[in-house]
Amino acid sequence: MSEQRSSTADTNPEAPPDRKAVRRAAWAGLIGTTLEQYDFVIYGTASALIFSKLFFPNISPVAGILASFSAYAVGFAARPLGGLIFSRFGDRLGRKWVLVATLLLMGGSTLAIGLLPTYSQVGLLAPVLLVACRFFQGMGAGAEQAGGATLLTETAGRGKRGALASLVMTGAALGTALGAVAWILAQSLPEEALMTWGWRLVFGSSLLVTIAALIIRRKLNESPVFQELKEQVGETRAPISDTFRKGRKPLLLAFFLNVGSNAQSYTYQVFMASYLVSTVGVDEEFVPKVLLLGAICGGIAAFGFGALSDVVGRKNVYATIMGALVLLPVPTFVALNTGSPVAITVAIVLGFVLACHGSVGVQMSYFPELFGNRYRYAGVALGREFSAVLGGGVAPLICAGLMAAFGGSWVPVAIYMMVMMAISFAASLLAPETKDRDLNVAQDAA
Repeated sequence: MSEQRSSTADTNPEAPPDRKAVRRAAWAGLIGTTLEQYDFVIYGTASALIFSKLFFPNISPVAGILASFSAYAVGFAARPLGGLIFSRFGDRLGRKWVLVATLLLMGGSTLAIGLLPTYSQVGLLAPVLLVACRFFQGMGAGAEQAGGATLLTETAGRGKRGALASLVMTGAALGTALGAVAWILAQSLPEEALMTWGWRLVFGSSLLVTIAALIIRRKLNESPVFQELKEQVGETRAPISDTFRKGRKPLLLAFFLNVGSNAQSYTYQVFMASYLVSTVGVDEEFVPKVLLLGAICGGIAAFGFGALSDVVGRKNVYATIMGALVLLPVPTFVALNTGSPVAITVAIVLGFVLACHGSVGVQMSYFPELFGNRYRYAGVALGREFSAVLGGGVAPLICAGLMAAFGGSWVPVAIYMMVMMAISFAASLLAPETKDRDLNVAQDAA
């Protein structure tokens, strides 16, 4: 449908991309998402290894992990709210300054976590403050990836959108890698130092990434598609309501395309760390190292799959990845339970390559191409972030709950992962092909 509509008389064809603007957008997307993922990874790792002891010490270890993952889920619950608030301004006022605002909110919230008092110092106020910081961290992240993906897709030329927009997820992989390095260094400290000031240093280090990303984003050019839209129709008044009234079909597609892959992504990134330590019994110092390798491979895969989608199409690449992920959970848990470092590493790396970064690398151009130009930012943000609540936000909590309810068996967790992924696989079969559509068209691709 989008290809027929792209030739309508009331739209102008896309202008050739400005190479300097493309480079700036690429760096801005990569560095900004690096910060977002760094913030989430260091929090997720701390949830599995540290926070249950520091913020929830007076309950059983299992209950402590559940409570810690519940606080983790709060950040995902806040993401749709952040998407609602910031995407409204992203479609009305432009992509650039919204990305600056979300960057500061995320970086500031992460720094604040590193300054929090613990339960032993202030009692119940400690977990309350932790949840509050996590909430604001999630609000900033709720518009971050959508903004980066929209800006890069609208800035790149046809035939290169998949590769360029996938740099957002290469940045996410870099953030995961930096988070793993930070924890590897922190875990080299004596136990007492780690539990007193070492973990605080990990969260405080996000300040360096925040400053670097802020410098780059202040020099960004606005998206040429948004500039063209503003010249034609002026300020878009109600992008959120327009998305729900006129863009329900692509919004639902984005929701279901993401919900399963997001659940698997954060199961691998967060729950697996806890599972390896508490159930398989691997050394805690091994976990950040395997996450680091997974992130490196995932970042390469994100760019590779994004570039491949420029050649063979978004739908073909995405549907193939979704189908593979339906089958992956059972062999993953079989490999993890061998206790073999090699088998564990292969299983985690495959999860990162396909679920954590590869599939989302394709999303970064696929999702913006699903929506018309008048509410593209809002559509991408709402579709991704509402699905993230029911996907990645609750996935570690559900997995931990299933383990507790079924006597430590991994089978219910694998079934949950497969069912969630089957939803995204079915959606990928129904979704349209969007490669190279005219992004100046107001109508949706679906």
